[in-house]
Amino acid sequence: MTKKPRAGVRPPANVGTLLDRAAARLAKARLHYGHGTDCPRDDAAALVFHALGLAHESAPGSYRLPVSAQDGCRVDALVERRIRERLPSAYLTGVSWFAGHEIRVTPDVLVPRSPIAELCLAGFAPWIDPARVGRVLDIGTGSGCIAIAAAHALPRARVDATDVSAAARAVARGNLRRHRLGRRVRVVAADVYDGLGGRRYDVIVSNPPYVPATEMRRLPREHRAEPSTSLRAARQGLAIIERIVAGARRRLTRQGILVVEAGNSAGRVRRRFPGLPLVWLEFEHGFSEVFLLRAADLPG
Repeated sequence: MTKKPRAGVRPPANVGTLLDRAAARLAKARLHYGHGTDCPRDDAAALVFHALGLAHESAPGSYRLPVSAQDGCRVDALVERRIRERLPSAYLTGVSWFAGHEIRVTPDVLVPRSPIAELCLAGFAPWIDPARVGRVLDIGTGSGCIAIAAAHALPRARVDATDVSAAARAVARGNLRRHRLGRRVRVVAADVYDGLGGRRYDVIVSNPPYVPATEMRRLPREHRAEPSTSLRAARQGLAIIERIVAGARRRLTRQGILVVEAGNSAGRVRRRFPGLPLVWLEFEHGFSEVFLLRAADLPG
């Protein structure tokens, strides 16, 4: 039910002034960003355009469109929830973007934001020839964003998108249907490699849980609104990464590659695997630490 305008509050004249008002409120609230938006203005744009049913591509021309008091109330309600509940804006709109693709999200999955998006867009070149990639494994797929981006960039490849969470797998399947990728991407209930059979892959990619339990309580509320099982890992954040590395060689083709995001556990990964030639990738956007290993360099 749409709230009635508050007495004495004049509706903003147009979308631009509504956006300015929302951004000012968010900035004053001292929120945390980084879930697909980097600042109050970006967050405000996500909320305003969603509430008004506007396409982001319509900006800045749409800034001149008039808005009603009811429009203002819809935006105010979303902004109020963003401030009061400290939820990432993507959970309020139900939509995020990854590698240029719209991804639906719920609080059952992480908000897509990994710099691995850039690798997907490049078909994982120059580390492997995209034309030779036949199978991809996405471990801990969550919303399915990495699997979807890889499938779009590698139209000949088949992708296995795995997750231990039934709720996350349901979100991923919904996104696959919307992207019409159900014939090439399958969602699998698997715990790292357990549940996959003997299949081998040209690319194994993962944004696994890597936050130590001791650091979880220090995360901003926006991060703690995400599923803890997608963030927290035992053994000082290394438990899942260790399993991925340990079994990767048996799962990769001879020329295959392993790509894993390690985030704030990157230093611990370096100390844990001093003998491995980890390649730490550089990205145009994003700062999460991601390492790459070739099949021949892996143990086992």
